Amino acid sequence: MEKKTRYHEKLCKLLSTYSKILIIGADNVGSFQLQTVRQAIRGHSVILMGKNSMMRRSIKFHAENTRNSALLSLLPLLVGNVGFVFTNGDLKEVRDEVSRYKVGSYARYGVIAPVDVVVPPGNTGLDPTHTSFFQVLNIPTKINKGTVEIITPLELVKKGDKVGSSEADLLSRLKIKPFSYGLIVKSIYDNGSIFQPEVLDLTDDDIVSKFAAGLSNVVSLSVALSYPTLAAVPHMFTNAYKNVLSVALATEYSFPLAEQVTEWTNRIDTESLSSQADQDQSKFADTSTCGSDAESKEEKEEEAAEDSDDDYVIITWLDLI
Repeated sequence: MEKKTRYHEKLCKLLSTYSKILIIGADNVGSFQLQTVRQAIRGHSVILMGKNSMMRRSIKFHAENTRNSALLSLLPLLVGNVGFVFTNGDLKEVRDEVSRYKVGSYARYGVIAPVDVVVPPGNTGLDPTHTSFFQVLNIPTKINKGTVEIITPLELVKKGDKVGSSEADLLSRLKIKPFSYGLIVKSIYDNGSIFQPEVLDLTDDDIVSKFAAGLSNVVSLSVALSYPTLAAVPHMFTNAYKNVLSVALATEYSFPLAEQVTEWTNRIDTESLSSQADQDQSKFADTSTCGSDAESKEEKEEEAAEDSDDDYVIITWLDLI
């Protein structure tokens, strides 16, 4: 009872002292490994492990006494072999420090494989008496210099599958430690907010791009529904100006903001008409001819070009008037 009381007091004190908590999973983590992590973060963070029932009771008591209901959001996270890392420092740095310490381990029977396990080809160092064991597992082997040699790569266990007794025995005989275990940060509590540890890997550019994408969606929806919002109003004014400007260019109506655009349009029309006339003249340029028919044809083309020049002058001056 005295031990439970001391644990309760310690947990309540930590909850009052620190505003940031990392909820960690400690599956397959030994006491020596945990002690190494404690020493690494000593001075700015504290690790506290314990029974889930005791932690729930202390959190509820502290939340009621301090009227801090945000702490109750920690209760659903207390599932399995978990603990707390209390800190007031940078969450990303503490997360990286806690997750850095991993220890290789043999594959034990019934354990869920966190990664794919592939046995590479090569000499196993086992004597020929183990040949029957490999034959039971349908592993192609040969005897080379008095030892068993695996011929082809073997995909032994897939990620997410349970390790069988034969697979665990084989990896143990080959002295292969395929798995590495350490403290895993599952969730993060920061001043009443709960979020996943992947959030810590977001950069400023990621946040800006996410905000820009959300803003674009808001603008698109507002414009489509003709519902004015602070983000969509500039686009609505621009679209309205385009509509009124189109009417002004198609009719004789004008207004101050359309006068300069109308002037530019007329100038472009005049320049395009002038370039078109130049192209027409180039079509009727002097070319090599043969016979009187070619000369008469050339004279007709010159007369047509002169007529087009006269029309061009008249049209140009009418536009200027």
